[in-house]
Amino acid sequence: MSDKGVLTVISGFSGAGKGTVVKQLLDKYDYVLSISATTRSPREGEQDGREYFFKTKEEFERMIAEHQLIEYARYVGNYYGTPKEYVVQQLEQGKDVILEIEMQGALHVREILPEANLIFLTPPAVDVLENRLRGRGTETEEVIRNRMARAKEECSYMEQYDYIVVNDDLDTCVNEVHGIITSEHLKMRRRLEFVTNIREDLQGLMKGE
Repeated sequence: MSDKGVLTVISGFSGAGKGTVVKQLLDKYDYVLSISATTRSPREGEQDGREYFFKTKEEFERMIAEHQLIEYARYVGNYYGTPKEYVVQQLEQGKDVILEIEMQGALHVREILPEANLIFLTPPAVDVLENRLRGRGTETEEVIRNRMARAKEECSYMEQYDYIVVNDDLDTCVNEVHGIITSEHLKMRRRLEFVTNIREDLQGLMKGE
């Protein structure tokens, strides 16, 4: 029985620990991280097809026009987006793909690939979120205020996710996300071929009696 991979989109507030959780998942399990396309120049040590698919502005805009991206956005003059072909190719090979993006992009992925599994990561409380942002020691007071204001706006997206996972203890959070992805493989819509085979085998057995 063929089993397609699961596409899991992970989003969350700034300071929720998304990057750390994703890194742990990739280190501990056989997941594939979706590779984004971008028009920014490669940095030292970066390779095309490893960190990013590096594209010219014209190439990227052609990908947009030809609906080759499942989501994209523009930041500081450069495009960033998720190529549909790469993700679908990995899923068809049975690999579970993780995509870490912001909320609007995540909901756009759901429109293009309805079977996508959306997980929202959050700290256990607002004061924990603020403390984590301050604890970085790299953010100005203005940046912290802006991130908290954005978190307030992002709350409106939470109910559109399939799962809410609280990142209080890192190991527990990683295990919960892994458990969700594993359980996705057991959903009925992914087991229809198996159910059909069982039904047909039983019918054949009954005819033989």
